[in-house]
Amino acid sequence: MKNKKGFWALNIGLLYILPWLVGFILFKVYPFASSLVYSFTNYDLFNGITKTGLLNYEKIFTDEDIIRSFAVTFKYAIFDVPLKLAFALFIAYILNFKLKGVNLFRTAYYIPSILGGSIAIAILWRAVFNTDGLINTVIGFFGGPKINWMAGDMSALMVIVLLRVWQFGSAMVIFLAALKGVSEDLYEAASIDGAGKWTQFFKITVPLITPVIFYNLITQLCQAFQEFNAPFLVTKGGPNGATTLISMLIYNNAFLRHKMGMASAQAWILFLIVMTMTAVAFISQKKWVYYSDEDGR
Repeated sequence: MKNKKGFWALNIGLLYILPWLVGFILFKVYPFASSLVYSFTNYDLFNGITKTGLLNYEKIFTDEDIIRSFAVTFKYAIFDVPLKLAFALFIAYILNFKLKGVNLFRTAYYIPSILGGSIAIAILWRAVFNTDGLINTVIGFFGGPKINWMAGDMSALMVIVLLRVWQFGSAMVIFLAALKGVSEDLYEAASIDGAGKWTQFFKITVPLITPVIFYNLITQLCQAFQEFNAPFLVTKGGPNGATTLISMLIYNNAFLRHKMGMASAQAWILFLIVMTMTAVAFISQKKWVYYSDEDGR
């Protein structure tokens, strides 16, 4: 007993984080490890495991629907990430000016990021792009024809892309903090040399905030490949699977078809894709991310 008391007395911090450690092991480590095991089986929620091997991975690389789902996910990320980062940086740049009531605008632009993840907003977004929704009403006001946004492959995909681009607030706040860290002396010196606003932006602002651009790139890339709510609630994966992202396909296999083995294999392929793209981004940062030295140069 003395040894036990002595151990806990010397490791009181471990005692405090013990509840978190238990939860982390039960709800993070165990599912992570078990999914890898299940990915090599045909584990069914009701029939259990009857086969083992690479059967799931073989199907992933040969099944046209699965391949298309991965392709759609890449297409979604290609549109979503650059648009979101560009829009967030543009708004942050404007809000960085000393304007009257700028704090109110900063709050207003951040609100969509708070509300965007809710089910109600996704349903509202579907109503906005409905045939008789707000977008078509505005188009009709100017004499344009009604558009069935959910019927076309590309238009349906752009609907869910715009929903996530609309939630640019988190990236904007980070960009805004980075912009405020750029010294005014650099802009004053550039102005004296005759540099305009666009030149200052691309020659001074962008290079100095590239570490923040890189951070937002990684976080938004990971979010894009894990997107689920928008296609599930707004387009329901349609039309004809045009917006069935891989996360939605994983959900369908796991909880609708009860094929946990296949869902686990797809989740691991998604994990490897995200990890590979993140690694490529980290390798490429040496060529375009500017880090100042300890002297701030």
